Amino acid sequence: MLGLIGLGLVGTALCERFVRAGWTVCGFDVEGEANDRARRLGAHIADSPADVASRARLTVLSLPNSDVVQRVVEGADGMIEGLRSGDLLVDTTTADPLSTTALAERLRQRGARFVDATILGSSQQVLEGEVLVMAGGEVDDVRDSADVLNAFARQTFHMGTNGKGAEAKLVVNLVLGLNRLVLAEGLVLGEQAGIDANALLSVLRAGAAYSRAMDHKGQKMIEREFAPQARLAQHAKDVELMRALAARCGAELPLSAVHAQILQRAIAEDMGDWDNAAVVQVLRLMAQESGEPSDAAR
Repeated sequence: MLGLIGLGLVGTALCERFVRAGWTVCGFDVEGEANDRARRLGAHIADSPADVASRARLTVLSLPNSDVVQRVVEGADGMIEGLRSGDLLVDTTTADPLSTTALAERLRQRGARFVDATILGSSQQVLEGEVLVMAGGEVDDVRDSADVLNAFARQTFHMGTNGKGAEAKLVVNLVLGLNRLVLAEGLVLGEQAGIDANALLSVLRAGAAYSRAMDHKGQKMIEREFAPQARLAQHAKDVELMRALAARCGAELPLSAVHAQILQRAIAEDMGDWDNAAVVQVLRLMAQESGEPSDAAR
């Protein structure tokens, strides 16, 4: 029996991968609709996180943030009530590294094990088995997670002790998010100049400016198709975690400061639940606010 707590976009994709790989999945989410989706995929649905922990010796978490992880593990009806010595938690949440490290230590004192196994990729890429995992934890614990991680990940990288997987995910998301932002800025500039957007995207993908963000987000930006694969508000949360990590390390993130402002504008414009490709819409709004294009661009 494999536990799975959190059945949102990524959690549902994980559930489908696990069932397809032959696991018997015991899932739980606070949203009834999410539980219904998992049940249709073949999962058994538990009554609470404690119920999941009492049934499964290994449980995967796929949750919005560190606060939710802590409530699920240590809150009322939390996993802590059903955990046994040697049980293993594999947390795929993009979480605060400090909270991750502290939780891992508290669980270790109770005899339970913890791996922060952050995912690089969208829910669609999880479904396709094309994500990477950055894992933090004891070597033996990461090894014991391998069968579960291999069910949905193309490759796993052991980044070090607990918390290092979470830190690595923030660094990677920083680069990925700025790739999306610069792609959006280029496409909007092209639109304002009157360049055919599809032709421009083809050139960008063929040349030295290429990034995988162009494959995954370019057409969505052009077609204004923002059904969520990874929500914009979630990345805004990640950017704040990046900036907090930078503050602790004494690093400067000037580009991420600008990115944070743009993401907050998107949330203010009710785009938070849209796909993170919708960052392009903020730049379109800013272009409209700056005035009409020049005669040369008409």
